[in-house]
Amino acid sequence: MIQIDGSVGEAGGQILRTAVALSAVTQKPCRIFNIRKGRPQPGLKHQHLEAIKAVQTLCDADVAGLEIGSTEITFAPGKIKSGEIKVNIPTAGSISLVLQAMMIPALHAESPVKIIFKGGATHGKWAPPINYVKSVLLPLLEKMGYKMSLIVKKYGYYPSGDAVVEVEIMPAKLAALNLIERGKLLSITGITHASLALKNASVAERQETSAAKEIKGGINIVPDITAVYTDTASLGSGVELEAVFEHTILGANALGERNKSAEKVGMEAARALLEQINSTAAVDEYAEDQLLPYMALAAPSRIRAPKITSHTRTNIWVIEKFLPVKFMIDEDEKIISVV
Repeated sequence: MIQIDGSVGEAGGQILRTAVALSAVTQKPCRIFNIRKGRPQPGLKHQHLEAIKAVQTLCDADVAGLEIGSTEITFAPGKIKSGEIKVNIPTAGSISLVLQAMMIPALHAESPVKIIFKGGATHGKWAPPINYVKSVLLPLLEKMGYKMSLIVKKYGYYPSGDAVVEVEIMPAKLAALNLIERGKLLSITGITHASLALKNASVAERQETSAAKEIKGGINIVPDITAVYTDTASLGSGVELEAVFEHTILGANALGERNKSAEKVGMEAARALLEQINSTAAVDEYAEDQLLPYMALAAPSRIRAPKITSHTRTNIWVIEKFLPVKFMIDEDEKIISVV
């Protein structure tokens, strides 16, 4: 049984998601202890519970310690299943983070895996928006041969969630990833979205206008941003932008909040993207750590990041516990490679 100390590095939920995903792939049981030690509320929260339960369902795992506040679990995987899996998230937990834990093992099923998410949030703090997964992470993974369809049927915001998302993942053998040079900037695309109840206030359009003005002023490109309104259980809004290069895609986003103007949301997203564009990186700081397990499964692979985050260092530590690989970091060039 592989022993994982959950207090290492950032001591966050990423340790749990990567560990149970790779446990399912390698068929090696693991024990994770000191879960989120040192955090204001240590142990499992709803968000982590849902991700572990989803992978448990996917591979018929035996799991002990699966309850709110638990600081230790053991996870013993069975065979990864195909077919349809329903994931119900009763809170406004992030669908993207639950999906993050499922995407790695689902790749190794014998036939396609269809996942239907009901409940949860498509957008929330401290988690990648579902549109980022679809428009940035997935195209990068497609370079490795990953095949997944993702349809957002209903958006969900904090605190009610209540989203509906359908995903289908095809079995595939991954090819190595080599993303060091990004080539020319081709276009800026994106989506601005808001609850239907905010349509009269033109929230989505105001976010779009603000983001477009900031980008035009920064790099003299007019972005192609689509405005969307959906009927949601809680009021919310956001902007997700992508910089499309010859060889890669960089993403950035901003989330609407109470007492935060639509103009500020658009400006925040645009400035975050301009910062990514002004770096020399071939992947953004959000994709950086999410790509690592796939790179390890398809070694040798390498990427150029904008900076080496603590998320990345922690994820590398977990991955090397499960797979016979070695990561190397060129701190000056910000190149992460794995053999």
